[in-house]
Parts: sequence; C-alpha cells; structure tokens
Amino acid sequence: METGGSLVQAIRKPTLTPKAIIHQKFGSKASYTVEEVEEPTQNGCPGLAILQKGPCLYRCSLDLPDFTVVSGSFKKKKDAEQSAAQIALEKLGINLSADSPTAEEAWRELIARVKYIFSNEFLPALHPLSSHFKAALRRVGDLNASVPASVIAICDGKLNNLCKIINPTVESHPLLVLSYIMRAAAGLPELVVGAEGQLSIWRKDPYPPNVIESSISQQSDVAESITTMAIYIPCSPEKAVEPVILNISSTGYYFDVIAQILGLSDANMVLVSRTIGKASSETRFYFAAPKSYPLDMSSDLLNAKVVPFGGPLNARASSLCGQDIYGDSILASIGYTWKGQDIFHEDVTLQSYYRMLISKIPSGVYKLSREAILAAELPLTFTTKTNWKGSFPREILSSFCRQYRLLEPVFCVSSIPLKVSSELSRSNNKPGVSESADQEREYTNENESVDVDPKLVVSGSSFTCEIKIYSKCQDLILECAPNVLYKKQNDAVQSASLKVLSWLNAYLKDIDMSLEKEKQLANVFDIKFYRQIFFKEVVKCLSVCNCQHNETLGRKEPELNGVVENDASYINIEGTDSDLCPSNGSLLCVCYSVSLVTKGELQKELLESIEEFEFEMGTGAVIPCLEAVVSQMSVGQSACFYTELPPEDLVLAAAKDLANALAFLTSPCCLEYSIILLQVTEPPEDRMEQALFNPPLSKQRVEYAVQQIQEFCATSLVDFGCGSGSLLESLLEYPTSLETIAGVDISQKSLSRAAKVLHSKLVMKSDFDAPCRSIKSAILFDGSITDFDSRLCGFDLATCLEILYSKISISNSQSQLFSEVNPI
Repeated sequence: METGGSLVQAIRKPTLTPKAIIHQKFGSKASYTVEEVEEPTQNGCPGLAILQKGPCLYRCSLDLPDFTVVSGSFKKKKDAEQSAAQIALEKLGINLSADSPTAEEAWRELIARVKYIFSNEFLPALHPLSSHFKAALRRVGDLNASVPASVIAICDGKLNNLCKIINPTVESHPLLVLSYIMRAAAGLPELVVGAEGQLSIWRKDPYPPNVIESSISQQSDVAESITTMAIYIPCSPEKAVEPVILNISSTGYYFDVIAQILGLSDANMVLVSRTIGKASSETRFYFAAPKSYPLDMSSDLLNAKVVPFGGPLNARASSLCGQDIYGDSILASIGYTWKGQDIFHEDVTLQSYYRMLISKIPSGVYKLSREAILAAELPLTFTTKTNWKGSFPREILSSFCRQYRLLEPVFCVSSIPLKVSSELSRSNNKPGVSESADQEREYTNENESVDVDPKLVVSGSSFTCEIKIYSKCQDLILECAPNVLYKKQNDAVQSASLKVLSWLNAYLKDIDMSLEKEKQLANVFDIKFYRQIFFKEVVKCLSVCNCQHNETLGRKEPELNGVVENDASYINIEGTDSDLCPSNGSLLCVCYSVSLVTKGELQKELLESIEEFEFEMGTGAVIPCLEAVVSQMSVGQSACFYTELPPEDLVLAAAKDLANALAFLTSPCCLEYSIILLQVTEPPEDRMEQALFNPPLSKQRVEYAVQQIQEFCATSLVDFGCGSGSLLESLLEYPTSLETIAGVDISQKSLSRAAKVLHSKLVMKSDFDAPCRSIKSAILFDGSITDFDSRLCGFDLATCLEILYSKISISNSQSQLFSEVNPI
C-alpha cells in the first residue's frame, strides 16, 4: 500500500472522436451502414471434421458526398464506425491530434456557441435547451424569456466540453461552467443581457413572431398539467427526508415550481447538479444559489476560481451526488430530452432515494441487481460463470467508477504458457500462485487488453489480470495485481474485479481504521492504493454523511441474538428430513420472505419475498445467518428465525410499503426470515476435486505420468482413453525423446477436442525453442481399449490414465500387444 500518489499521465484535453468530427463537417450527409461479417475459421485437424464458429464481427461502410470508405472487422459496432470515420479523415487529410483546439481557440468557440444558442436558428431546433427556451417564453412579467444560466450549463454538452478544454478543473468543479457562460454572455452585449450578480441570461431583442410560431407548432397539440413526485432533502441532518409533489401547469415552467418549494422568488437562482446514475438519466439535485452569487469574471481564463458559497453544505445530497450541494435541495427526475419537445418526468420515491444510498458501495449494487436487499451479499469468491447470480464483478466495478466520476477501470490480461504456469506453481508455497508479479511478467505482455485474440492464446495457457483505476484527471488511484493463475481469461478478470470490490467494501466499512490495519487489508486483497487521491475522489463523498448514513455505507452484519450459532432452539425447522442436504459448492434454490415483526405484539409487515432464489453455498453469497440456517436443512424443509434490524436504510430500500415500514420502526421490532429449501444441485466432480486438491488430482496424475515417461528412452507412445488429450497436450510442453504420439478413445467429441488442441501446439513446432520439436507426428484413433487394433502394435510405451470400466476380458492378441509395451 502506498501513502502517496503521483501523476501517471499528463492531463489530456478532451478530444473529439473521429465520428464526432465527421458529424461536425458533414452532418446528416454522412451515412453509416454496419453489417455483420463472418470470418473463415481453420479446421484444426485434417482427419476430423471439427465444426467451429468464429466470433461475431462487424464492418462499417461510411458514405460521404464524394466517396465511400469501409472499415475492417471489429467485435463492437461502435469500433467499426469509429474506424470508418478515422479512415475518412485520413482520406480528407485531417489530422485528428491537430484538431484539438487550444484554450484560446476553445474560448472563441464558446462565445460563438453562446451566440448560436440565442440565435433565431436555434429556437426551432430539436435540442433539450431549445425546449427550455420555449418554456421560458411562457414566463410572465420580468422573467419572460429569461433563461437560468444553470440550465444552459447542464443541457449543452458542447459548452461543457469547451469549458473543460479551457480549464480541466471544471471536471471537479462543475459550477465553474457558470462563470464561463456568464463571461461569454458579457462579451455579446449586442445580442444578450445578463444582470450583474445574477444567474440568468435573456435576448436583448425579442424573437421574431414567425420564429416563435414555428417553434410552438412543433410541440404537442394537447398540453397537459404534470404531477410528479420528488424528494426534499433538508440541509440539517436532524430533519427527515420527505416526499414532495411537483404540480406543473400546462403553461408553467417547472423551474419556477421547484424555486417556489425551495423558497425562492426567482427560478434563475436555482442551481442544478450533474445527473445521478446513468448518463441518460434526468435525475438531478436542485438547490438555491446565494442571493448575490459572486462569479469569477476575471480575464484569466485558465485560472478561474471557484467562489465559496458561504452557506451550509448539504451532507446527504452531496454524498449521493458526488458534488457539493448547499442548503436545502430537491431530488427530482424531470427535464427536456433529445427524444421530443415535451417534458420528461419520473417519480422519485423515498424507496428509490434509499436504494440510491445503498448503491454507493459495491455490495449495495449487487444486492439491487439480485433484488434481494435483505438476503443477498456480495460473494467472497468467483467460482464459475454459471453459478454466479446477479451482476458480474466487472460490471459492478465499472458501475462504482461511474458513480464516483472515475475513469473506466483498466484491465490488463496476461497469458502464461502451461509449462511456465506449472513451474510457477511448483516454485511457490501456494500451488497455482506465482512467486511475484515481476516473475510473472517475464512471460507475459503487460499491456495486453481484455479482449485477447483467441488465435494468439496457446491452448492450455493460464491467465492473470491486473486492474488499475484512474481519476478523471488521470491520477492513478489504485491497482490490484493478484498472483493467482486461472484457466479461463474471464475467470481472471472477474476474480480480480471481485478482489477490488471486496477491498472497497471492507475499507468503506471502516474508513477511520488505523494505518497498520489499512496496510494489512491492502495486502490481503493484493491492493496498492494512493491514499491522498483515494480520499479526495472516493472517501470525501462518504465522510460528509451523518452518522446514520455512514453506518449504512459501512454495513454491519445483523446480530442474531444468539439464535443461530449459540442457541439452535430459536430456529424452527419443519418437515421430513429428505437426506438431500447442501454442502459447500452446492447450488441452492430457496423460497424466502423477510418481514418486520414487532416484539410482543407479533404484527408483521412484509418487506421482501422471492419465490425462487439461487445462490452457491460456501461463497458468502447470502448473509451469514441465512446460510447458517440453510446448512442445517434438507430439501423440502422450511425454517423460521429472527434477527436484529440491519441499518435502517437497508430496511427502507427493501420495503414494499414505506409508510407502514416507517411506522413499524418507531417501536421495538426485528426481522423474521421464513425459508423453504427447494432444490440442491451438487457441484460437478471436477469442481469438488479442485476444492479439495490444489492442484487438482487430474493435473497431479498427468504431471506424474510425464515425469515417468521422461525417464524412458521411448520414441513412441499410445495413450488409451486419451479423452480430450490432456496427457498428449502435456507431452508437447516438455522435452522428451518421443517422436510419435497416439491417442485412442471411443468418444468422437473428445477426439475432436484433442485434435484441435494438438494441432494448435504442433503448428508452433517450427519455433526452435518449442519443447515439442522432437515430435514428428500425432495420431488419433477411434477405438476402445477392449478391442484389438493392429495399428497400435510396435509402440514403445502405453499409458492409461483415469479410465473407469467394468469387468472386461482381453483377448490373447490384445494381451500380446500389452506384453510388447511398457505400461505405466
């Protein structure tokens, strides 16, 4: 763990993508056509027909007025489109890197953009901001046609991007955009007017009547009043969060309604936060600016300063938003979108507010993905893709980064040849774990992306994944480099992601931990983080919360009052014992419900219920008390037990009827869990073997056989019951005296897999350093160990590993064959 950070990359100015530049220059004249393509796949073995399907790829054709270009093949449609645009730019002689404007150029573009926004041409345009302008025309008195500057700041992405080019700190201080917009408006006195100390702009001359008429004609003929629910969050933590109703008339402007609830006479003084949740969301915080908001109107563009509010910080709103919110605020999902001229609105309920709160940590995101807030828990280990339920660790980690305004996590996947991974396994105290990251990198490509080309990966390779997370300013926040090797690339990525998530959960649970404990925690999860930057970007958002909210984010496990671990009599298990009991690795399916129960009066309020809920036993996928009870049950049995209340926010996020739940919480109560064990699916044999033996027994047997074979001076070998070729494949990884190897199996499917594996290895034998360069031929036979085959006579050595068969009789000729070889 590192206690300090450094700037790993220079802060880069936002640049336009090739597709964005093409749109700027050609607009609707540029036409993209994406088609799915199939690339031919090679047949891995001349002797066997192996049906192979290549990856789904896309190619894009870009039609411009003067020419057409076609991209290469890509896994993602957007990559194909960007590639086609890049080719078109090169053909046009446009240098993408040189197209990024300087700060001075961006400032001139910003002024031009503000000028265009208040032009006659912009008002009829299909743009969220033009809809605000039309609504402002319906305002009465001195406010008529007056547009809040905060609306311009949030609705026009181009303005925001230009401000970020002028001053990159805008990313961390979004209210700086207001200063730049007002300063740009001040440079257009012939077009717009802005009162000093105020946050509103209006045209100096009214719009012509014909422009207004053409704009109004685009709106819906039927104008209806709107009623939507929002959340009022007082600045004082002692005051409760309450729902409010926004009633907006057909001729009104919703900013005026919000201003009225906030106690403002002028909606131009309403400030708006960034979106909460998805980028396409219209959920934002609305709060009041000071009566006289001092803007930095100095001439120094690059060093504009954030003017202090001077008012009290709203801790609850700031934590949820990731941006400083001052005074009382309103959380609402309302606004104009690109989809049409009519206003968009969605109810924001108290339940959705509490769900936003618990989603601030990874375990909360996982609970919501499973819709099991009071039962599910982020698993401790990633076993298989099939057994994992809910959002995958990689998805949750990306969601976490977006919530905290961080860059998308960087995944560096490395492949290690089978021989090397075996050597690393034997050289380490822990089987299957490399001794150090440096030792591993001797055999890997550190910069390999997540999407590794299957053609470049040697069959039998192991994978490891390193994760790095950066701030928007390109500061390295943390990195995770587990030493564990995985057979599948996806398992390496998901397991590394889960390590980061588990560390985040543990750290955010105890933000004030000692430095010694902090270091130990980082070592447990192979985390290296930069404390100052991490606190600035992540912990700062949580530390401003009140005690109750902090308790929710740092969730404590519900106490059981001893009912599970110390006193089994409190667990009521009913039904006949079917002897079908769960064990670690089993996939369980249960039906459960959770209710609030008042102590003494036995009144119930159902909070959460799921008819079929699956989870893997022993991975920590559910809360401990639930798993402890289920471990004592068999299929068909039901159980009932009680726990103390978890943090209140979890209860309210799960409640179906929030009013009733709040009423219950005013008196002593607890949670009642009712469970029925519906099904137990035992894990596959290979999974159980991996859980008990590391490395697995099958791998140990193969390695032992290879060691014995190396001691013989045999030039030919036949493997009876070769299956998918695990032994034959291993022989290609080690230097031996063998020149010919053969395999026999009764399964065509297994032989097909073996052919594919052997072919991929043998095509590399041209490499002088390849261990298998002495092997000249590999042959696969469709046959049985019980049937004599003259083609197998003359082999020096025969092997037979992991073959189960009932009582068989071997013919004399077959016995003669075995007497001619040296079986192991």
